[in-house]
Amino acid sequence: MLFLLIPVENGKFLFSSGPWRWFDDTMLDCCEPLAKIKTDGITFGKVACLARCNGAKVLAFRTNESTIDDFRKHVISCSSSEDCHVITSYHRGVFKQTGTGHFSPIGGYHAGKDMVLILDVARFKYPPHWVPLTLLWDAMNTIDGATGLTRGYMILSKLTRGPSILYTLSCQDDGWNDTIKYLTEEVPLLLKTENVKSVEELLSEVFKLPPQNLKNFIKWVAEVREQEDGNVKLNAEEKGRLAVKEEILEQLRATELFKHIKQWLASGTLCEGSESLFNKDELSEIAATVCCQGAETLAAKSCSADQRLSKTDIHLLNAENEKSAVVMSGTVVTNAIKEGVDMLVPLCKTESSHISDECCCQWPSVIDVLTILLLSLPQHIWFNLKDEKLLADINRLVGENYLPALLQDEVLHLREQMHFLMTDLSS
Repeated sequence: MLFLLIPVENGKFLFSSGPWRWFDDTMLDCCEPLAKIKTDGITFGKVACLARCNGAKVLAFRTNESTIDDFRKHVISCSSSEDCHVITSYHRGVFKQTGTGHFSPIGGYHAGKDMVLILDVARFKYPPHWVPLTLLWDAMNTIDGATGLTRGYMILSKLTRGPSILYTLSCQDDGWNDTIKYLTEEVPLLLKTENVKSVEELLSEVFKLPPQNLKNFIKWVAEVREQEDGNVKLNAEEKGRLAVKEEILEQLRATELFKHIKQWLASGTLCEGSESLFNKDELSEIAATVCCQGAETLAAKSCSADQRLSKTDIHLLNAENEKSAVVMSGTVVTNAIKEGVDMLVPLCKTESSHISDECCCQWPSVIDVLTILLLSLPQHIWFNLKDEKLLADINRLVGENYLPALLQDEVLHLREQMHFLMTDLSS
């Protein structure tokens, strides 16, 4: 089973984590394109984001946010436990090694000599080696030229629950930092200068002149699997995951904020030039791209110029005494070889059982994405609202304490991802 991320509009897709039967570095690009990582490397915040979106609990500390004594305590604790791991970001030059910025985990601690065992991920270059903990701290306490910020370390452990299951943030577009800055810096200033008095007026201000790549900043996660003898039935595990996704989707649509956004979009108050950001997705077009990417990854093959999707079919599975499920089935043709691929689609409850591309309200839509985006923004964004009643209304609409448990977990996950991305912005 693969998990692919679906943008608000058709565009570039990427892979995220889930209950994989196998795992390799081609799947580790949910926070940065692999091609860019290979040429430019990856920053501290992006590594933390990458670990988080792949299911780890992450505590990240730059050296200016910690002390060497705190670092030593974390090293000692994780070296004597299987429940956590320390990942360090340091400059090789301090060790008189070739190279610059680097990431490696710590595999052990020698209390008598106050030394740490670095399990260098580039073992072809440097096998595991011991270094004084104080020297490692000096190597971490260096400036990363890409961000202008210090390096540091992070503590990785297992989450008590699964990672985000329906939505995730994406940094695949080069302008992701423009989106972060717009949402966390420009929007608060905008709300400080404009005297908005209603939720609808606030939505119009926030989305009046958004960055063009905003539409690709939050994506929903679709599951892709190989077809087995044309069988489109779901097993118990797949049904369970879909049920959780659908419950989150239904909880999201039950929020008052969702109703405000739906009403605002229906009012036709969008500024000219912004409409393209909020266009509806056609499920068949989404499936065409996702099924092709799924076939590539399942076959461990790179994208082929002659690869095409010959067809997509929508199946509504409606077993006796069971909730309906939607499966998009496609036949991918590469070099005259056909491969069947299924995409599992979370389906929201609806009175109609008819499935069509026009019925965007049944699966994740633009309204859902805008709702989860606003729920996931840092709370300080709204502090500058002048109208006290509106400020109280917004705090109630976006406050996680007012959300049901599953949706609350989803929102907190996205907020944490956004926090790690914000730490990469140069001061």
